[in-house]
Amino acid sequence: MLPISRLAAAAVFLLLTALAGCQSPAPATDARRVFRYNQPESLTSLDPAFARNQANTWAVTQLYNGLVELDDSLTPGPSIARRYEISPDGKTYTFWLRPEVRFHDAEVFAGGKGRRVTAQDFVYSFKRLLDGPTASPGGWIFRGKVLSTVGGEPADTCFVAVNDSTLRIHLQEPFIPFLGILTMPYAYVVPREAVQKYGKDFREHPVGTGPFVFREWDEGNAIIYHRNPGYWKKDAQGRPLPYLDAVQISFIQDRKTEFLTFMQGKLDFLSGIRSGSRDLILYPDGAVREDFRGKFQLQKVPYLNTEYLGMQQDPANLRGDNAETGRALRDKRVRQALNYALNKPEFLAYFLNNVGKPGNSGFVPASLPSFSPTLVPGYTYQPEKARALLRAAGYGPGKPLRLRLSTVAETKEYCEYYQKKWAEVGVQVEIDVNQGAAHGELIDNGRAAFFTRSWLGDYPDAENYLALFYSKNFAPAGPNKTHFKSPAYDRLYEQARLEQNTEKRYDLYRQMDRIVVEECPVVAVYYDEVVRLTQNNVRGLTPNPMNQLVLERVRKE
Repeated sequence: MLPISRLAAAAVFLLLTALAGCQSPAPATDARRVFRYNQPESLTSLDPAFARNQANTWAVTQLYNGLVELDDSLTPGPSIARRYEISPDGKTYTFWLRPEVRFHDAEVFAGGKGRRVTAQDFVYSFKRLLDGPTASPGGWIFRGKVLSTVGGEPADTCFVAVNDSTLRIHLQEPFIPFLGILTMPYAYVVPREAVQKYGKDFREHPVGTGPFVFREWDEGNAIIYHRNPGYWKKDAQGRPLPYLDAVQISFIQDRKTEFLTFMQGKLDFLSGIRSGSRDLILYPDGAVREDFRGKFQLQKVPYLNTEYLGMQQDPANLRGDNAETGRALRDKRVRQALNYALNKPEFLAYFLNNVGKPGNSGFVPASLPSFSPTLVPGYTYQPEKARALLRAAGYGPGKPLRLRLSTVAETKEYCEYYQKKWAEVGVQVEIDVNQGAAHGELIDNGRAAFFTRSWLGDYPDAENYLALFYSKNFAPAGPNKTHFKSPAYDRLYEQARLEQNTEKRYDLYRQMDRIVVEECPVVAVYYDEVVRLTQNNVRGLTPNPMNQLVLERVRKE
C-alpha cells in the first residue's frame, strides 16, 4: 500500500469537499485528477531560493513562475514577462510583465486575496538571492554577471523597476546564456509580504504564482497541492490551466517499494530506473522486456549530464599519496591511453542497459544543440593504441603504471570494470571508496588526483560545461576541478561568452571541446539519458534534457 499519512488523506478530502461546495457545477473529483509522484531524495524547502537539487526544484516548479521559461526544445520564451528585449550591446535586458499575473491568495495579503505581480517584486526576489542573511546557494546566477561595483559586488542599479510592469537588468558584460539562467527556479518571483511574515519558515509556507497552491506538508510523509483557480495561463483552446485538481508528493525512500507502488498504479510516474530494477525491466539493449510491455509508457531522452573521470593537473596539489598518480597523469600520453582503454559501449550495455550514450565525443553532452561527434571526435575503444601510448610514456612490463582512483560506493562497481579494462593494457589501479561528502571535499580541494564525477547542467548552454576548463574557475571557488589551464582555451572561452551569433558561438564551443579532447584532463565516460516510466492514462507529461517536472498541462484519462 502507498504510505499516505492521515494528514495527506485529510487534505485530499478537503479538496473534494471544497469542489463539492463550489457554486458552479464541477464533476466529482477522482484519482484521475490527482497526480501522484514520489520523492525518494530529501526535500528540504519549498522556497525557490533553495532550489539547489531535483527534489526541491520539482516541488517549487508547481508553485512559482519566473520571467521566462524553457520550452520542450530548451529554448527560453516568455512566462510572466509577456515579451522582452536585449540591447544591441547585449548588456541590458528589458522585460514587460503580464498584467494578469497574481500571487496566490494568502493571509499575508489584504483580505487574503493575492495581489498583482509587479516589477518591484522581481527586484526584491533577485536582491534577496544576493542578500547574505538569506544564505541562498543561488546567488551565483547573478554574481559576476550583473552590473557590479568596483569591489565586485552587484550594484544597487543592476535590477531596476522602471514602473510596475517594466523591469530592466543590467549586465557587466554580454553573457549569452543569461536568458537560460533566468529560467532556473532560483529566479522565480516571491512576495515580500510572505517572506517578511514567515522568515526562514517561508520554506514551509510558500506563496507563488504557479498552477498549484500549497495546502499541507507532513514532513517525511506527504505534500499536498491544490489547483490554483486563478492561474493566469490558458491552453491553446482558451481553457484555464492546470487540468489537474491536486498533486500529491510521497516520500518512499526504498526503491523497490517505490517501483512496486508504481506497478500497483498508486504512483503516476517514476523518473529513472534504479540498478535493482533495471535488469528486471530492460534487456541489455535497452528494450522493455515482454513481461512489462504495454503496462506503462517508457520515455527516454538525452539528459544534461556528463559522467566523467577527472585527472588533477595542478602539481601544487599532487603530494603525498597523490604524488605518484599525479606525476603519471600530468603526461598527456597517459591520459589518452586511459581513454582509449575503456570500452564505453560495452560498459553501457553491461551496467546501464544502454541508458545513456558512449562518451565518444567531447565533454559537452549529446543533449545540447552544439554537440557534434563529427566535428568533435573523441576516444573510441582502441587497446593497442593505449598500450603504444603507455610504452611511449615509459611504462611497460618492467615499469608498470600504478594509479589510485577515488570514488563513492554507488559507482564502485563501475570502477571495478574500468580497473579491469585498464589492467588489460598494463595499468594497475587501486580504488579508494569514500563517503559522498568526503569524496566531494577531496576533489574540490585538489586532493584527489584521479576521481569519478558527474556534471549536471545548470542551464541549457554548452558554456556551462566548458566553464569546467576555464583557468579562472579553479576549484574550490569554481567548477574547474582538474585545474586544467590552457591560454588558447581561455581565449576561446572569453570570445565565446561575447559572441552573439549562435552558429559562430557553437563553432567556438567545438574548438574548445576539441582542446579538451586533445589534452584530456577528463575521460567522458557517457552522456546520460532521462528515463521515465509513466502510467498509460497520463497525457501531456513530456520529458526534456533538463528532466523538469511541469504538471500544468498534464491530464489523466
